Amino acid sequence: MIDRARVEARLTNDRYAAGLGIHLVDVTEDTLTVGMTVTDHLTNFHGATHGGAVFSLADCALSLYANSYPEDASAIDTHMVFSAASRIGDELTATASEVHRGRRLATYRILVRRTDGRVVGHFTGTVFIGS
Repeated sequence: MIDRARVEARLTNDRYAAGLGIHLVDVTEDTLTVGMTVTDHLTNFHGATHGGAVFSLADCALSLYANSYPEDASAIDTHMVFSAASRIGDELTATASEVHRGRRLATYRILVRRTDGRVVGHFTGTVFIGS
């Protein structure tokens, strides 16, 4: 079960996430969702959301979920597939779910969606648990 108070505390202390406008949308028993509104400074030369901004949103969801447990976790592998574009004004959400959690490794799946529900990115992350 996700510790919402721990997630909120971590997000409050994440200056990078704050600079991107990332905020907590929802926490359920087995999912965590963060959101971000696409603004002009998050776009690339095509006028679409920069891939790095989409990746950062998904990575934030990974980090918050993986570190909602008492043990610290650090990403050791991430992968993202971009499947659709988003534009200024879109509200992007990244919903993380835990695929597997062992003693030392855990794997998460994060789907990034835009305002109309279309999936913008498929993100997978593996973390190392502990120090």
